[in-house]
Amino acid sequence: MTFDLLETNLKRVRENVRKACEESGRNPNEVNLLAVSKSQNIEVIESAYKAGQNNFGENYLQEAKEKIDCLPLADWHFVGAIQSNKTKEIANRFNWVHSVDSERIAKKLSEHRDPKKKKLNILIQVNTSNEPQKRGVHPDEVYALAKKISVFSNISFAGLMTIPAKSHNEYIASSCFRNLRQISEQISYRLCLEKSLHLSMGMSNDYLSAIKEGSTWVRIGTMIFGPRDKRP
Repeated sequence: MTFDLLETNLKRVRENVRKACEESGRNPNEVNLLAVSKSQNIEVIESAYKAGQNNFGENYLQEAKEKIDCLPLADWHFVGAIQSNKTKEIANRFNWVHSVDSERIAKKLSEHRDPKKKKLNILIQVNTSNEPQKRGVHPDEVYALAKKISVFSNISFAGLMTIPAKSHNEYIASSCFRNLRQISEQISYRLCLEKSLHLSMGMSNDYLSAIKEGSTWVRIGTMIFGPRDKRP
């Protein structure tokens, strides 16, 4: 992918975000663009960085390590499934983790995080669609988990993340996003939080709906980088 095409794609997505915010009566500065760069080579990611993109999301630790080493000044977000034996490296290589779904994983991330670094931002993944095969905490269990991990010393409970059920019906995704926002509001009230929680929701096919429902992180891959190669 050429630099010009990549820059054009980024501008288009940012403009779409701005318009969606305008239509929803939101401040565009409330919505952050996370470029999901899994399967992309470092040259492409460096081009995106030069085009002004600073936040990148990765699903696989092994794949992400070289990229992080090449662009240490970027903000790196882990958005994939977390294996217990990978928590030490994830805790110290990333700035954000969007996919925490248990107290055990959160505790390990906190224990492994270098206390000299800023606290690791943690998002709880919520299974808003109640799909049995999908990772994430049941909506009824989010508050209990949030309360437990809020006291861990080296991580900061920063918000919630969800992936809606796959569907061509826009209402289904919007319903999942609305559910996450409502859970967030309830948790903020019960924990007496001073700051609003982040909501990581919305991908290339549904991020405009997510913005209307309060998303603060949209995770965009295909619309920025084009179709990615499938992992072998």
